Amino acid sequence: MDTKTILNDASARMQKAIDHLEEELLNVRAGKASPNVLNGVMVDYFGSQMPVSGTASVTVPDAKTILIQPWDKNMLRPIEKAIIDSNIGLTPSNNGETIRLTIPPLTEERRKELVKQVRAEAETARISLRNARREAVDAFKKAQKEGMPEDESKDGETQLQKLLEKFSKALDEVLAKKEKEIMTV
Repeated sequence: MDTKTILNDASARMQKAIDHLEEELLNVRAGKASPNVLNGVMVDYFGSQMPVSGTASVTVPDAKTILIQPWDKNMLRPIEKAIIDSNIGLTPSNNGETIRLTIPPLTEERRKELVKQVRAEAETARISLRNARREAVDAFKKAQKEGMPEDESKDGETQLQKLLEKFSKALDEVLAKKEKEIMTV
C-alpha cells in the first residue's frame, strides 16, 4: 500500500458519506412539495412491490401539492393505501383520476423537530467520515510495519487530517443549507 492509494480510498469513502447525507436530506420534507417524499413508499403492483414512481406519474404542479396520476386507473386505491400506510404524514385525496397530496405548512415546533432529525443524519455522516480516517490511519500504521518510511506515514496522516477537515466543512455547508431551508417560512 502506498500513500496515494490509502488517501484515495479514504477520500472515496468520505465522499460516499457526504453523498449519502445529501440523499437522506432530500427525503426530509421542508414544507415544500417534492416527489422525493414518496421515495420510500412501495405499492403492491400485480404481486410485486414497486415504488410509486414506477406505477404512476408523480408531478409537482405548485409548491404545496404533489399530483400522482396512475398509468392504470385500477392502481388508485393501492397507491392511496400505500401512502396512508407509509406514515409520511400526508393524507391523499382521490378524485377518481388522480391523487393529490397537499403539503401542510410547517409549525415552528415541527421545524425544530426536522432540524433535530437533520442534525442526527449529519452526525451519522460525521461518524462515517471519522471511521474512514481511522481506517486509513490503521492502513498507514500497517504499511509502516511492512516497510513504509515513518516520515512518509506521518505525512500521509497529516494529509488525511486535511482531507477530513475538507469533507467536514462540506458536510457543515450541506447541513447549514438544509437547516436554512427548513427554518425559512
